[in-house]
Order: sequence, then structure tokens, then C-alpha cells
Amino acid sequence: MVYITMPTELGTIYQKQEIEDIRRVCTDYGLPLYIDGARLGYGLMSDACDFDLPWLCTQCDALYIGGTKVGALCGEAVVFPRGNAPKCFFTIIKRHGALLAKGRLAGVQFEALFTDNLYMKIARHAILMAHRLRDILAEAGLPFFIDSPTNQQFVIMPNDRMHRLESHVLFTHWEPCDADHTVCRFVTSWATTEADMNQLAELLSRY
Repeated sequence: MVYITMPTELGTIYQKQEIEDIRRVCTDYGLPLYIDGARLGYGLMSDACDFDLPWLCTQCDALYIGGTKVGALCGEAVVFPRGNAPKCFFTIIKRHGALLAKGRLAGVQFEALFTDNLYMKIARHAILMAHRLRDILAEAGLPFFIDSPTNQQFVIMPNDRMHRLESHVLFTHWEPCDADHTVCRFVTSWATTEADMNQLAELLSRY
């Protein structure tokens, strides 16, 4: 099986041509293509994305649509686009102790998310907040580690500044850059507000 993540852990996304090329290789070698969509909404709503969900479903054999990162209480939706689930799929899940009792309660969340385009709307909100986040980080003089078009933004921060900020803001210490700097990840979501962004800008001006 070929397994790709859309968007990636670094907030980057595959282009349509890249996925078509991967699909072609999978077809040539008889390999299923699986797409990890934990942050799928944020990838699809990025300005850099040149395809939509129906098209993506034509290219893969299975994918999952992340729920918890886009406002669901729990659960992710595994999708077999052509009704091509493996034989006895639910039995396999159950025998591995992973079948959720009363699973319809998780399903109700996705019914809500995919009613009136809610899933895409709240994902787009996070992207717009990420645009604001990017401006704030740039204005604070922080260089970017990678050019991410999604809701994850990575900056290189001096360690002393990072330690002053971390007691006020929740972000990820991604990896050391050198002895004095760390790559830090800031993430927006469906729940990020303008007030959050204004507070971050104010804190960065102080620390």
C-alpha cells in the first residue's frame, strides 16, 4: 500500500498532478493508495489546493476524513469511495477491539459537518486565521522554517524568546534548529478567533 498524508505534517499539500502521478504508479504496480486526511479540510480549503474532495475520491482506494481536528467531539470517517471495503471489514475491526459501540453517535457528527457545507466553511475559517497568524509572526521578525499554505505555521524562534512566550501561548516545540534556536509550530483551527490573534500579536510585541 502507498500511504500519503494530505496535508502533510509540515502543513504542505499535494498538487493535483502529483496525486495523479502517484495514482499512476500505484495502478502500474497493483498497490492501493490510502490518504490520511486528519487535517483534510484545512488542505482542501487552502488557497494552494487545486482539487476538491470528489476529485480526490476518484484517485484513492481509501481515505479518512478527520473529525476531531475540525470540531467533532470524537471520531474519524474511513471512506471507501467505490464501495470497495475489504471483505469482512467490520468484523476485522471488531476482532481487533476497535469497533465503537453505538458508532452511529460518531456518524451523527459527520452528518452535521457535511450539511450546508459546514465542514468546508469552518476549515476555511482556520485558513483565514492562518493568513493573519502568518502576518503576525512575520511582523514579530520570526523567520519561517517552511512555506506552509495551510493552518500550520512553522517559525524559527530564539530559545530565550520561546521560553518567555511558552508560559502564555500554547504552541509546539517542533525540533531544534541549532543550539540557540528552535522550530516552533503555531496552529489555527475552526475555533480560532480574531481576539486570539490580537492577543498573540500583543504578547509577541512584549516577548
